[in-house]
Amino acid sequence: MIKQLGKNFYLYVGSIDYAHLQFTIPDAATSTKPSIKQQSVYAAPENFLEIEVSNPQTHGLGSSQYTDYLVTCRTSIPLFRIKESRVPRRYSEFEKFKKLLELESSRVVIPSLPGKVFWGNKRFSEDVIEDRRVGLEKFLRFAAGHPLLQTGCTKLLAGFLQDELWNSNVYY
Repeated sequence: MIKQLGKNFYLYVGSIDYAHLQFTIPDAATSTKPSIKQQSVYAAPENFLEIEVSNPQTHGLGSSQYTDYLVTCRTSIPLFRIKESRVPRRYSEFEKFKKLLELESSRVVIPSLPGKVFWGNKRFSEDVIEDRRVGLEKFLRFAAGHPLLQTGCTKLLAGFLQDELWNSNVYY
């Protein structure tokens, strides 16, 4: 929103990408507000990071049953060598990743993972799996978006989000 503060003074109030913003200084006789080129306001941000946890798939039978989730990462941040990746991750891999983050970065309080269901017929119900998916996505968005984790745990973070054959033992 643009507010006029005086005859030739204007104030823009809101969230914009300043690197791509272009103002046109109005002619006082013909206009009272500066125009903003809309295509520059709605352009893709210079650096972005999108994390999505989706497509839960349950495998196996009985006690060897498990669910994996598709982790999708889209980014323009230079520390990630791949701009778009999709990797499957099991809950147990999220647990190992969280422990490694806690070891690597003692200055950041790492949020907890969604709870684990150990027994019963609800363990693989759609509601439990969806609640876990939402919690895992929230956890990853925090970890991937935290500046201290991006700079201090670069290999660990990029590896978990992008390496199809991620192995937690490599980081010990």
